[in-house]
Amino acid sequence: MRPRRGRGVTEGGTSRYRFGNRTLYRVVGFGHVKDRLVVKGARRHNLRDISVELPRNALIVFTGVSGSGKSSLAFDTIFAEGRRRYVESLSVYARRFLGQLDKPDVDVIEGLSPAIAIDQKTTGRNPRSTVGALTEVYDHLRLPYVRVGRPHCPECGEPVERQTPLQIVDRLLAQGDGVRVRVPAPVVRDRKGEHADVFQQLRADGFSHVLRRRHPQGREEPLP
Repeated sequence: MRPRRGRGVTEGGTSRYRFGNRTLYRVVGFGHVKDRLVVKGARRHNLRDISVELPRNALIVFTGVSGSGKSSLAFDTIFAEGRRRYVESLSVYARRFLGQLDKPDVDVIEGLSPAIAIDQKTTGRNPRSTVGALTEVYDHLRLPYVRVGRPHCPECGEPVERQTPLQIVDRLLAQGDGVRVRVPAPVVRDRKGEHADVFQQLRADGFSHVLRRRHPQGREEPLP
């Protein structure tokens, strides 16, 4: 490729070759690297010109003390370069929404495949959080209780079963004469404040007591 007429170009490989310096530099390859990942001259964060060769299709663990550069090599160098190359393969329109990704401080990375990073997940320190909520197994643990578990009455311990209105009436009549039965039903819903008019109407209808939900199990009190 010839430079345009009227423009002086004195830097770069082409100009050096044309104007006397005919020594061209080339990147020395690493040969057959399909079976390994080669990293040369990694200098990210705590890394000091590190070069490694990693086998492909293998489970590799980076170990070391805190600050030794494990994450710098795995996430900030290898994964960062793989992500950058993938973004560069996209169209100009798609790259507009992904932003500019800087090249990691490394000389050469060869044999790099498309990379996926699963970073360490941090959770907030909520005092109300439980082990089940933090490990995200709480929702799964609730399913056996719903599918297999049987609810019981907290007072008598008898199992709670679904009954039709006729079954409830038959069971009440089977209690015999002189047995006191309490059948609570919601009267006040989504209302706050005083309910004197409600209590007055209940008393006129023949009711004598009301069940207040001020306690976990409720407490029966005479109508005010």
